[in-house]
Amino acid sequence: MTTPAIRYVAAADVVSCMPPLVDRLRLAERTLIGLATGAELPAKIGVHPRPPDSFVHAMPAHLRGEAEDGSEDLVGMKWIAGVPANGLAGLPALHALVVVNDPRTGIPLAILDGGPITSQRTAAVSGVAVGRWSPPVAGRPYRAAIIGAGAQGHAHLPVLGHLLPGVELAIHDRLPERAAALAAEAASVPGIGAAHAIPDPRSAVAEADVVVTCVSFGPVRQVMDSGWFAPDALIVAVDYATSVAADVPMNAALFLTDERGQLFANRDAGLFDGYPDPDATLGEAILAGTPRPASGRVLVTHLGVGLADLVFADAILRAAEVRGVGTLLPG
Repeated sequence: MTTPAIRYVAAADVVSCMPPLVDRLRLAERTLIGLATGAELPAKIGVHPRPPDSFVHAMPAHLRGEAEDGSEDLVGMKWIAGVPANGLAGLPALHALVVVNDPRTGIPLAILDGGPITSQRTAAVSGVAVGRWSPPVAGRPYRAAIIGAGAQGHAHLPVLGHLLPGVELAIHDRLPERAAALAAEAASVPGIGAAHAIPDPRSAVAEADVVVTCVSFGPVRQVMDSGWFAPDALIVAVDYATSVAADVPMNAALFLTDERGQLFANRDAGLFDGYPDPDATLGEAILAGTPRPASGRVLVTHLGVGLADLVFADAILRAAEVRGVGTLLPG
């Protein structure tokens, strides 16, 4: 018996088959609820190549569907390598693949370039948090800050524009030219009212209602303490504890994460020194209808879970199959 061909979906085809923003937000919420209702997601395993702070992680995941025969289940794995020093050579810091398996036979169905999936699923999870726990403002546009003008900075632009119409955006990056380029790009993104590159990171976040930190990982961590942020700010950290110091969650009115196991494992490894246990996961908070606190900061730190990549990959693969997109490899 011959096995089916494997569909390889390259980065450009992944982008062309990426669901619209509203659907990406829905997929992110589905992921977070799945994490809170029994999805199987073992802790990342990884190896660490020689370049400083490098890693290669395996991220398997399984999500049960509605069908009793398992035909609507999702099974697969993300394989991601991160080499921070690549930026100095003009190379992307992250490289990823997502493998999708048939949930009943285990046969590999597809391999997708995980780069666009990583950026878009991360921004969509941030969007779930922004949509639910941004502080109320009156009489003026929202103010937001993006710290880090790499791939994640780019991916967050349409999310902020969609959820915070008219938002005034401050952008900081350690390379001023990257911040300026992202600010120029933001000017054409629907929903963004204004965008400016800010040389000083503290000034960029000081008056922001919503802050997204997405800098490259490195040996210097926990730079921004509570004194950096507005009293009621929503802070969405997608760079682990590289930017946000432990006193921020210690003093936050609400501290949420995407998945406890990952946070605890990384805290044990020294990446979240001093961080308290979260109040809840994002999925738990969604299911419980946890409101925005009347006052005080909200910190959301999402570490990225393979289930999100799998949920997005499934949607992209369905579109690729309908459109006949991708390269079929012999099974």
